[in-house]
Amino acid sequence: MKILLLEDDLDLCRSIRDVLIKNGYTVDVCNDGETAMLYALNKDCGYELAIVDRMLPVIDGLTIIKAMRRKGIRIPVIIITGMAAIDDRIEGLDGGADDYLIKPFHIRELMARIRALTRRSGNTQESELLTYADLQFDRENRRLICNGHELDLSAKETDLMYTLMKQPDTTFSREQLILTVWGIDSDIAPGNVDNYISFLRKRLKELGSCCVIKTIYGTGYRFGNSSAI
Repeated sequence: MKILLLEDDLDLCRSIRDVLIKNGYTVDVCNDGETAMLYALNKDCGYELAIVDRMLPVIDGLTIIKAMRRKGIRIPVIIITGMAAIDDRIEGLDGGADDYLIKPFHIRELMARIRALTRRSGNTQESELLTYADLQFDRENRRLICNGHELDLSAKETDLMYTLMKQPDTTFSREQLILTVWGIDSDIAPGNVDNYISFLRKRLKELGSCCVIKTIYGTGYRFGNSSAI
């Protein structure tokens, strides 16, 4: 699962990021509102939840959330802020946030709220079961299923398979896959994407699936049915 973290307190931001990564999440971080707005409105990043400090410099967090909702971005959003008045909470929730957490807070409570929101969201990893042709993909359990046979995937194989299988017959460049699966700040080389694609192809072959990941030369990769791709 990929999370966008918008927080200008560098120490707090680092603490939250480290705990999220330790719990298996992929995290992109922004520390000012102007940069955060660019990240938040970029649908190609594939974020599934956002944690937003309300009092970001340059552009405040609530303005960013309202812009996300106007653009049709419906991922769960948690506001974290020191603004504790009831009117501030109402304004934040009415402005598009799904939850409102007052600073200072314990990181365990933030993690619990993330889990609660992702359980309720129909677009999250916990509830996602994709089906295409003869293949099923259980994202929660990192498992591919075909004709009664099952294979488990690693965390990055899971994220990559989800990205490809969610949009079959769509060509993704290596750069798009790096952005979506590894994040904006990743220093992964394009050749490593090729390695992960090779791993997934081996999994599909082991299962005997009719689904394939085709190389579109000079462009990238496309997931689909071998008889139609």
